[in-house]
Amino acid sequence: METYRSYGSSVGNNFKHVQLTTKCRYKMMRKDYLRTYCRVAIEEACKRHHIEIVILKVMDDHVHMIVDCPRMMPDTMLIQILKGLSSYLLFRMCPALRKRYPKGHFWHAGYFCCSVGAEFEQVFKYIENQEKHHA
Repeated sequence: METYRSYGSSVGNNFKHVQLTTKCRYKMMRKDYLRTYCRVAIEEACKRHHIEIVILKVMDDHVHMIVDCPRMMPDTMLIQILKGLSSYLLFRMCPALRKRYPKGHFWHAGYFCCSVGAEFEQVFKYIENQEKHHA
C-alpha cells in the first residue's frame, strides 16, 4: 500500500490489524442477516470516527479487519469505538440479541490489535483467506 494520508502537519498511515470475538465465543454470525448487521455496524462506527476500513471479514464468532485510523488515536480508543459503538448499533438493529446478551455486551472484553507495517500484504492475505482457515 503506497498511498499516504495527510494529517495537517504530518503524512503517513496508521494501519492496525484488529480481531474482536463475541462474548463467550458464541457463533452469533452464522446467519447471513446477523453477519450483515455486524458488518454494517462496524462500518458505521468507523465512518463516524474517520477510520478507514481496508478489509473486513466477519466470521461466525469473530471479526478480523485492517483499519487505517487517525495517527493520534490510541489503540484503546480505537477498540472502544469499534466495540462500543458497533455493539450499540447492533442491539438497535436487532433487539432480539438482548435475549443472548441481556447486559448489552456483544463483544468479549479481550481483543487483538497490532500495527501493520512492512507485513501489510501478508496480513491482508491472512484476513482474506479466513474462510479457508476456518473451514
